[in-house]
Amino acid sequence: MASDAAEEGAGPLNEADALKALSKGAEDPQEWADTARTSQIADLIARRLRDDPSGLRIGTLALFQDTVSFGGGFNLHGRAADLSSAADGSLVRIEPDEQNSHLGCYVYPHGYYSALELLRERHLIVLAYPPGTGRVAAAINLLTEALIDVGAADGGSCYRSTDPSAVLAGTWAPPHKDAGYLMELDDRSAHGSAVYDAVDSGWLATAATALKARNSFMVVITGPPRGVLAWAAERTPYVFSNLGTVEASEVLERHVLGPAPDGAALKDLQERMVGSGAVAVLREQPEPAIAVALARTIRAKGDLGERVALLRDPSEQVRQWFSRHEDLEALCFAVSAAVLEESSYLTVADAAIQLHTALVRDPYTLTGLRYRDRLGYDQPWITVSGSGGDGAVRRSFGPPLVRFRSPLVRQAVLAHAWAYLDGMRNELVAWLRRLLVHSDVEVRARAAVAAGVMAWSDHEHALHRYLSSWSGSTVWPVRQAAATALGVIGGQPELAEAVWARLDRWAAAGTSAAARRQAKTAATAVGGLLGRDVPDRALAVLRTALSWDSDWGNLVPVAWSVVRLNDQGRADAVLAALLEWSRAQDLSPMVAKSLSVFLFSAERTHPATGGEEGRPSALWAMTGELRAPLEELWARALARKPVQDQALITLRTWLTDYAEQDPGRLPVVREMLVGIARRPGKHRERLVYWLGVWSADRERPCRAAASLREAVVAATSR
Repeated sequence: MASDAAEEGAGPLNEADALKALSKGAEDPQEWADTARTSQIADLIARRLRDDPSGLRIGTLALFQDTVSFGGGFNLHGRAADLSSAADGSLVRIEPDEQNSHLGCYVYPHGYYSALELLRERHLIVLAYPPGTGRVAAAINLLTEALIDVGAADGGSCYRSTDPSAVLAGTWAPPHKDAGYLMELDDRSAHGSAVYDAVDSGWLATAATALKARNSFMVVITGPPRGVLAWAAERTPYVFSNLGTVEASEVLERHVLGPAPDGAALKDLQERMVGSGAVAVLREQPEPAIAVALARTIRAKGDLGERVALLRDPSEQVRQWFSRHEDLEALCFAVSAAVLEESSYLTVADAAIQLHTALVRDPYTLTGLRYRDRLGYDQPWITVSGSGGDGAVRRSFGPPLVRFRSPLVRQAVLAHAWAYLDGMRNELVAWLRRLLVHSDVEVRARAAVAAGVMAWSDHEHALHRYLSSWSGSTVWPVRQAAATALGVIGGQPELAEAVWARLDRWAAAGTSAAARRQAKTAATAVGGLLGRDVPDRALAVLRTALSWDSDWGNLVPVAWSVVRLNDQGRADAVLAALLEWSRAQDLSPMVAKSLSVFLFSAERTHPATGGEEGRPSALWAMTGELRAPLEELWARALARKPVQDQALITLRTWLTDYAEQDPGRLPVVREMLVGIARRPGKHRERLVYWLGVWSADRERPCRAAASLREAVVAATSR
């Protein structure tokens, strides 16, 4: 973590400089604190990806193998519309069976009767509400009730317009008396923006007058107001955007059991919903349309489990979303949310604007954009609510956070964006690279994990496209991000071997500055979840990085990775490796490096694994279980310079600081010191001398030293 010239690849690092860097741990304490925090957040996110208890997984090699078509035009109630102009707006009657299906099972949202009152009064309303929320059912119910109230013959007839441009023309008039008209506008379609902008205050007033003259009513369905409709919403009474929501589970129950279900039947249905996973579907996709789709399967006695699996498939959700959304603003927000999920809304929105600006190269394009107003319309899979802390400790305060409703949609969005949005891949990499050095460490961590997820679909391409250059960067946060991304890639079983092979190659001695930095990246990467899962492979990489003859440049990243492995419960494997690496017990660099790493890890915890400054190290906590290897390594470290000086400093930390916090381990430490004192050589004299010095030190007294000295003397005097 040191940031001196040698660390950045200027050349080999000698022993004295390496030991000096190791003693500091990091040149810049704030930089190290940010680095540690970034690692902690990235580890937490990556661990959730790997240890997800839900059992959901994306088959990385099978992602998006089908063709994806990007369509335009209107899609009205599941039917493609003919946009050729007709004088009557190409009206199609809504058949009684369809109309009755909406009436008989309808669940009324809280704003329904306000909308009905407005329609009765004005004869026309614009229902500005996202798709999938039951807006069509609401419109048909509103039209039917309004017609009944005015005494329309046989309850009147309702018609759907398949040519909105004709209806919005100034010459259109309702062709039927005592009728209801439904018109859907979609500003995401190829023709949508033009007809959408035609819904201005003048057209609304004219159409309402014409409808009233024919004792008829119209409901226009749109998304959230924008353009001239937004202006009209502020200045006219026709636009209604407060219909409210309904519980999707209630919609499903109504469509399956009717308005007055039997108690036993309702209980059976609810149990089936839980057992099949349908409850999870409605939690992740709480739209009434999804509830209706599930209800159809249940009524038809279809395979509910298969239907649930299809609806929960994140690949399918993402495929459908991208096929419907071509506007760059929505696309950039989806990608930004996928990269920075669980960040605050403002952080995600700012990043989305930056990505959009990079793609269009015009910083003024989106000056009036308000993502928040259209999230329910453009991004129904996203919620902006609540507060939290890295997905772990929940908090009741803080800014609203951006999350996907389904735990795997984020991964699918990243995979799709990387694999299919060919025209934006260069800008996407450059944008991610900027996020890696963001001032917010949470942004750095999430971007690093996202870089790894994107590489799942083609890790070799990602390696050559960005990971190799990042791993050899002169900027430490970028190298750290590369290490994190490699850990995320290696978490996929089918990609693990390729990642380990790459790390083995990078750890081998290199001559160029970039190769030296790649070795440090490899040493950093294996200390995380990769090393936790396969400690033997991790330690092999660390040994290769450490054994660069007279070059000590990899000492610091190797030492920190050893600390992380200890903190993740791999101390037994670590100590066995350190004993093997220092077996020669001679003056060779490898022995000195290995013992230096041991001493460094003996008095530190890694903040990325939850370590707190001043907390006893994992090796102290495991002294009882690992007494034999610890005794041997302490003896080797105390036996020779230059490691001996650091060994004495570290041992005093154990006896002065750690023993004060955890005196219960002193009996084991006493046995260990007695064992060392009984060895041949000057071990006894050295321990007796220094324990006496420490016990007599008035400025930093060591209370345990006196009793330990007495124990050593007593045990070795016979």
